[in-house]
Amino acid sequence: MSADRPWGTAVVIGGSYAGLVTARVLSDFFAEVVVVERDAVDEDTGIHPGAPQGYHAHAMLARGGEILERLFPGIREELRNAGAPEFDYGEGSDFLLPCGRAPRQRTGVRMQTFTRDELERRLRRRVLARPQVTLIPATRCAGLILDSSGRVSGVTCRTQDTDPFELAADLVVDASGRASSLARWLRALGITVPPKRTVKAKVTYTSMNFDRPQESDPRHPDFKVAYQMLFAPRVRRGGVLFAVERNRWTCSLFGFEDPPPTDDEGYLAFARSLDNPHLATQIDRRTVQEPTRRHSSADNQWRPYHAVKDWPDRLIAVGDAVCALNPVYAQGQTVAAMEAELLQAMLERRGPSGRLDGLAAGFQKKVGRLLRSPWMLSTNSDLMWNPHGRPLAVRFAHWYNARLFQVAVRDPAVWARFVRVVNMLNSPAVLFRPTVALKVLWSPTGAAPSPGGRRR
Repeated sequence: MSADRPWGTAVVIGGSYAGLVTARVLSDFFAEVVVVERDAVDEDTGIHPGAPQGYHAHAMLARGGEILERLFPGIREELRNAGAPEFDYGEGSDFLLPCGRAPRQRTGVRMQTFTRDELERRLRRRVLARPQVTLIPATRCAGLILDSSGRVSGVTCRTQDTDPFELAADLVVDASGRASSLARWLRALGITVPPKRTVKAKVTYTSMNFDRPQESDPRHPDFKVAYQMLFAPRVRRGGVLFAVERNRWTCSLFGFEDPPPTDDEGYLAFARSLDNPHLATQIDRRTVQEPTRRHSSADNQWRPYHAVKDWPDRLIAVGDAVCALNPVYAQGQTVAAMEAELLQAMLERRGPSGRLDGLAAGFQKKVGRLLRSPWMLSTNSDLMWNPHGRPLAVRFAHWYNARLFQVAVRDPAVWARFVRVVNMLNSPAVLFRPTVALKVLWSPTGAAPSPGGRRR
């Protein structure tokens, strides 16, 4: 330990995206950061077997991209040199809303698109290159260790080839994702954990990577993203096409209770059933493709650790281990980056005093507040698929959004505000300010949402 790094050892359970960005922050404050990862990964690993969702389209929202650039200076340029395009969200996206196409005009929101495989590999290399960080791969954490005062003081671990062993820690971070065992561990210690909140998404994703036309090719498109959104209850099919590194497309097709096929013929037929023709056009002209993969575990899950009254000190949880959101809204990576940024700020304030006691419960409460907006955005949309039991607030939000979209297709300024909210640069409150709300409330209702994307 030193004045720069006032604490000894932090253990991070899980070496995927959330674990990596958290380990990066901890390495500025702890003399040693030990990342315990259940899969056999190394610095060259991108997506690892424990992350089946990793093969599907991932969008880094603008807020998350800004945080990553602060934590990993030059990461944008590094990705750009690998072929990950940068563009203005409005100019580069062909976005089909339920009532028409969004304006193809500048929004001031910069985007960069890449595969999770590329991003995670580059982050892992950078994190593991830091002298404070040690990776223990192919190892599972089996439980928490408490000291005589009830604080978490380490974890027990095991591998297939060794007897269980203990890792002492001044701080333990659970970043193990949806499969986290933390709630079970806490109950085993006699700590009451409120029930997990779950909102079923019932959306299945089928994805593939394939070749993108060269810029010299006359068929080269004028967009970097083509998208058709789901919208309850009528638009039951959708999809997204991202330009990614090494001159490829990543395409994810998704359907509500309507799994997109994994065979080539069925995949193309599903894309042709969409009202945004760009997805089918690019799929049809592919000459090289990677394996097609399906993912169905897209439910929203929130473990309300912020509400645990006797939360043990020296323990925090981040990422999907706390809250896993339907990936169709692309919030997960940005939320994890925001949690890492929050932890960084709290550690900076405590660094001069060297006191870690009291940090953990305060952090979880702040994470609970941070999650309110993304949880509301994700679950409000998913709850509208349920024909029964839609809360009044959810029905109002859905009604307002439908009218907002009708305004946005005609008004680039309203669309730009919506884009900033979606990218977590602004609070959703900006969409209810008088300059927007009056346009929404006084707008003619127009035609009903397009039937595009229904089962055909």
